Amino acid sequence: MLTNVHPVDALGALKAKIADLEKQAKVFHSQVVALGVGAHEGDIFRATVTVAERDRLDMDAVREKLSAQFMRAHTITTEVTTVRVVARNGKEAA
Repeated sequence: MLTNVHPVDALGALKAKIADLEKQAKVFHSQVVALGVGAHEGDIFRATVTVAERDRLDMDAVREKLSAQFMRAHTITTEVTTVRVVARNGKEAA
């Protein structure tokens, strides 16, 4: 863990590491999928590849069929906190 570092910088550095790890994971994920359906044994871990169908509701089609009043009546609003971290470009914020 980084000490004596601004929490924004610590979070940004961690997110950069996570992004790099996710890129690496995608490569290995593709390689495991290429092994085909079934269980695959490594020296330490075991991976199982399965293929299944998944249903997903087409919300655009639903919105076309339902009235705006119905949509408003059945919409749940929740508060969400978002933190966006990006590398600085050297320019001061306006």
